[in-house]
Amino acid sequence: MSLPVAQNTHLENGLNQLIEKIKSANNILLTTHKQCDGDGLGAQIALYFALKKLNKNVRVFCVDEVPRKYHFLNFDNYLEIYSKPHQPLNNFDLTLIFDTNDSRLVDPFYSEIQKYCDDIIFIDHHPILEHGPKPTKDSYIDNLAASTGEISYYIIKGLGVSLDSNIARPLYMSIAFDTQVFRFIRNSSRSHVVAADLLKYENQPEEIHRHLFAAQTKGKIKLLAQAFATTEFIGDKEEIALLKITMDDLNKNNLQPDDSRDILDMIMSIQSIQIGALLLQINKNAYKLSLRSRGHHIILPIAESFGGGGHNFAAGAYIEGSYSTIYDKVVDLISKKIKS
Repeated sequence: MSLPVAQNTHLENGLNQLIEKIKSANNILLTTHKQCDGDGLGAQIALYFALKKLNKNVRVFCVDEVPRKYHFLNFDNYLEIYSKPHQPLNNFDLTLIFDTNDSRLVDPFYSEIQKYCDDIIFIDHHPILEHGPKPTKDSYIDNLAASTGEISYYIIKGLGVSLDSNIARPLYMSIAFDTQVFRFIRNSSRSHVVAADLLKYENQPEEIHRHLFAAQTKGKIKLLAQAFATTEFIGDKEEIALLKITMDDLNKNNLQPDDSRDILDMIMSIQSIQIGALLLQINKNAYKLSLRSRGHHIILPIAESFGGGGHNFAAGAYIEGSYSTIYDKVVDLISKKIKS
């Protein structure tokens, strides 16, 4: 099938091969990266419903608990968590992993999947890492896509499955989430074209936007106030912003790690900031680093230097060590990037 707007023969051939693989498989497992977000979650749920319409035996998993803001999708009856599956794992013909091409972000589930399935395919829109695990040989990586949901949409269309509300709602969520309601569309109309088709079946897009971006609690507002008050502005022109959020900060406000996801993006709205960094405490001696760039400086190599990945201008990594040591390394690397 042809890809609209961004014609690319290699991508088109790869997509067609992927669709044929899915057609020939009967037992299929779908999953996404740990600490799932709206993109990977929506892409896999939509494909789950599409495959059920083809009478496939399909199971859909998350590595860990799904953040609260996505529970409006009402997935309890079919979406399983790796640590507490509805039933034991069995053999699968095909496994599809959405929104990452880095197997480390699926562990420990990835190691378990390998026991039950020989054909594992990553479906993603992030660049392949220069340093780190490579995706499996038949993986489908479309860097032109603004979201993994777009890719899932084209897979579903290629399978010949008719859209319905069960498919359209998670797909629209996926696209709205990763483009931040069409702010970041990679200079392409594809996201708008796909969304226009989905809105024939999803009649409450504002509700999805509200769940994704406007369902704040008092605790979240308190955390925002603290984060804004304690953000460090670094550099001669204060073009670097760095903030820290601890487990105590989350716990005392009854928040989950996912509730901190949008804070760095808010900080990046300050016009003088070129690169922003958030260090989110995961446990006593480990942090999740999130990086954002306004677009003048590619920060993916910084994330890769810590064993992470992502996009050129939005990336991250999980880092073990003391806060002071991690802080010094992050500030040093960002400062060098600003000066380069």
